[in-house]
Amino acid sequence: MASARVDAWIWAVRIYKSRTQATAACRAGHVRINGEHAKAATPVHVGDRVTVRKSGLDRSLEVTHVLSKRVGADIAASAYIDHTPPPAVREAAAPSVAQRARGAGRPTKRERRQLDRLRGRE
Repeated sequence: MASARVDAWIWAVRIYKSRTQATAACRAGHVRINGEHAKAATPVHVGDRVTVRKSGLDRSLEVTHVLSKRVGADIAASAYIDHTPPPAVREAAAPSVAQRARGAGRPTKRERRQLDRLRGRE
């Protein structure tokens, strides 16, 4: 098979759980092929670079095998090379007033004053 629809391919390699979600992502402009926005019916070929925005993160995938039907996870993972850079490591900061424990209740008067100073509302 020389080519497949981009929505079928990103569904077949398990980027989206359903073909409907993959098609909706294409319509919304979250899928690009070689840097250009792709409609759902745009063909994908071996060597193309597909960029998919999902959950606020961009995944950059290089097509190594063209798939049009959903296959097992092992085969799907071998159908592309993931060029996505690793996520930025957040610095482990000491818990401060800006990061309160969930369910800790209302802030005390002292904590409210610290928050006001932090936000520049003195």
